[in-house]
Amino acid sequence: MRPVRGTRIVAILAAGGLTLAAAACGDAPAETPSGSGASGAAAATYKACMVTDTGGIDDRSFNASAWAGMQAAKEAQSNVEPKYVASTAEADYEPNLRQFVTQKCNFILAVGGLMGDATKKVAAENASQQFGIVDSSIQGATNVFPMQFATDEAAFLAGYLAAGYSKSGKVATYGGLKIPPVTVFMDGFADGVKYYNEQKKKNVQVLGWDKAKQNGTFAENFGDQNKGKSITNTFVAQGADVIMPVAGGTGLGTADVAKASNGKVSVIWVDQDGCKSAEQYCDVFLTTVVKNINDAVKQAVSDGAAGKPLAAAPGYLGKLENDGVSLAPYNKFDSKVDAGLKSEVDQLKQDIIAGKVKVESPNAPK
Repeated sequence: MRPVRGTRIVAILAAGGLTLAAAACGDAPAETPSGSGASGAAAATYKACMVTDTGGIDDRSFNASAWAGMQAAKEAQSNVEPKYVASTAEADYEPNLRQFVTQKCNFILAVGGLMGDATKKVAAENASQQFGIVDSSIQGATNVFPMQFATDEAAFLAGYLAAGYSKSGKVATYGGLKIPPVTVFMDGFADGVKYYNEQKKKNVQVLGWDKAKQNGTFAENFGDQNKGKSITNTFVAQGADVIMPVAGGTGLGTADVAKASNGKVSVIWVDQDGCKSAEQYCDVFLTTVVKNINDAVKQAVSDGAAGKPLAAAPGYLGKLENDGVSLAPYNKFDSKVDAGLKSEVDQLKQDIIAGKVKVESPNAPK
């Protein structure tokens, strides 16, 4: 589903982000890397090039997380030269990937499951080029390193937390698009609420998603805050007081509604800790279902720059067990969440890791 850059930048990006994207595409100023080696010679420049999906670089979610990982790799490996281009429409994916092939990038990262088809096509045509992709795995593509995340595990914890924290007995979730990297969050959330009900003999309701029917509420985009507000207002009118948007920048509309509610509505954010990526809304973020894209991308790029192979199989799978997914701290809600509920969430995490509690989703990465 991000570095904080301010609402003015977000607005510019939502309008197209062309100026920023164009600037980012240009070659970075030449630097003299200080790479180590037996001879003391500088390591060769490793061009790490990233294509965002339509959410843009400052979506405060998965695109921003991936870019932070690219930048972190540069800090870890001084020969890394990161750059990106922002896609404003799905039609941009293929040409954006191709331009980085032409620029002879060492590693080309496609961010988001929506880029799967374009990446598969361009990778097949350029078998010697190393690619990576977030939130997808491309069968048969040995030159594409997949980074996937079992976010249903962490979302299960979030659902349990939401059910335990709710005062109204109604919680909600909605997505940007109906695609597996989104609905896997929603599956986990719904099952977490269900598990809470079973353990506590309660009947907390989930609005916005029916796991059994795989049917629910979607904004049909990742950048329309007004749509996020509209969906959220509907949920609030129906009684929901804890809402988890899995919709990138669209979810900021949910945060706006919560902020105006004077504490009646709280939000569970996704991807990056909301109190870091959208700190102006920290006072409404109960927690965040963290997808550790940052570290996954950093490691992949750092390994590539160090000359280590990036194997398509098994690739990378982030789980609770390896901190690839997690719940963020409660931040400003720390004193508001009952200590007993906190302990139950902590124990539930351990039970999931140990296999005592099974988390299953038809949308989970295989």
